[in-house]
Amino acid sequence: MEFGIFQKKNQSVENEKLLEVNTATILQGGIRFFEKLDFTWKKGQHWAIIGDSGNELTAFLESLRGNTVVSTGEITRHFAAEYLTKKNTAGEVHSFRDLMAYVSQKYELKNRSNQQNFYFQQRFNSNESEEASTVKEYLAGVVPKIPGPWTLEKTAAILNLSPLLDQSLIKLSNGETRRLVLALGLMRQPHIYLMDKPMTGLDAKTRAEFGIILKEMIQAGVHILITTSAEEIPEGITHIAKLDSKGIVDSWSIEDYPRPNHGKSALKWDWTALEKLLPESQSSHEALIDLKEVTISYAEKKILNKLSWEIREGERWLLKGPNGSGKSTLISMLIGENPQAYSQNIHLFGKKRGTGESIWDVKRPIGFMAPELSRFFPPNQTCRKVILSGLFDTMGLFKKTTAEQEAKAESWLSLFGLESVKDITIQRLSLAQQRWTLLARALIKQPKLLILDEASQGMDDLQRALFKETIQKICERYPVALIYVSHYPEDIPRVVNRVKDLSQETL
Repeated sequence: MEFGIFQKKNQSVENEKLLEVNTATILQGGIRFFEKLDFTWKKGQHWAIIGDSGNELTAFLESLRGNTVVSTGEITRHFAAEYLTKKNTAGEVHSFRDLMAYVSQKYELKNRSNQQNFYFQQRFNSNESEEASTVKEYLAGVVPKIPGPWTLEKTAAILNLSPLLDQSLIKLSNGETRRLVLALGLMRQPHIYLMDKPMTGLDAKTRAEFGIILKEMIQAGVHILITTSAEEIPEGITHIAKLDSKGIVDSWSIEDYPRPNHGKSALKWDWTALEKLLPESQSSHEALIDLKEVTISYAEKKILNKLSWEIREGERWLLKGPNGSGKSTLISMLIGENPQAYSQNIHLFGKKRGTGESIWDVKRPIGFMAPELSRFFPPNQTCRKVILSGLFDTMGLFKKTTAEQEAKAESWLSLFGLESVKDITIQRLSLAQQRWTLLARALIKQPKLLILDEASQGMDDLQRALFKETIQKICERYPVALIYVSHYPEDIPRVVNRVKDLSQETL
């Protein structure tokens, strides 16, 4: 008899609903994303939401957070009912969001003045890092609305941030910053944790360990829902749902989840139009980059130690290594942003650094793209202005342009399908539109060397495939040298045939 009562109790807990979406029509920014959206999230379930459109996946998360318009139907957040009743009775200010944490792909970190006004070069100037908080200070600054188990020390340990606690925010690599943002969410002591592509920017080792991180969160009582690709379902996830413009079109338990179908048709640009935008030139196979025993240290910590590397025109390199291995520091030397370059044996395009060349001389032959660049443009910089700024190697357009330069920008806008958003500021563009804008900015000046640092990060699967094919076509058509950084082997273009592995460098 007692066993029967216990069994019924367990069944009741398992069927308890955390959140319910019933026949909801969802609008965001005046755009209809879903019609008759249905979704039920029960206690003990941890969801991965997959789909071809990154915009739709993000809109789904924003709907759960209450940041979209539900024009018909309803969203019921059962998980917050008891909390809201208690706060109402006490007459205290409250929201269901007090019980939630959210990690966006458009995360922003602020300086000590509580303003998001870091500039890109700042991370490489050690004397300016005082304006940024340390990792420890930033985590300690989170003030949760509810008590919970996540101390600063526990959170730092689970996300491998303990060695970085005294590090300035602007010194963090892209992957380290991603781990910090995940930690900030945990410090809110959430009952519900929503994450938009949380494995983006993490190296292979950290991605493999992500399931362990999720399981520790789950054991502490956190319910997880992430968006991710069909190929990356981490441990701890119990259910998967496929989303498209109609809503949830299929769902599975983790045990019943089928293997991903790779037969999807690919997107493509007008490759003939691309060819017209590229320069006509013959490869001379000259040395563009020549580094000899380069050593870089910050606060007695060696980032690079006696690194040598030569890159010739037309060579296509993969630059690899785990988060924190020095990839960003090395790239900063090449693009003229790191002041320590002057004390090193570095030749760029036939000239030794520190022999009278300006930073503009260094930047002129290089096209550079990294996802975090979009965060450093002034708020008035539109898609069109950002592309044109590539002609002047500035973080924004501050010069009068010629008719010829404007025509070039219009051609890149047309090629990458950006005409309709050309007058929208870069921060308001979708992540995919930001990436194409930054690629056009890197290419508009027809560089001799193209450096792409996790360049397709944040794109959905179809857009990532198109980005990879675009780089392949560019390299097939003119002899630009390429340095490609990616933690995802499937994103590397076929033309890349050389590897520089920083994890194998002598330290």
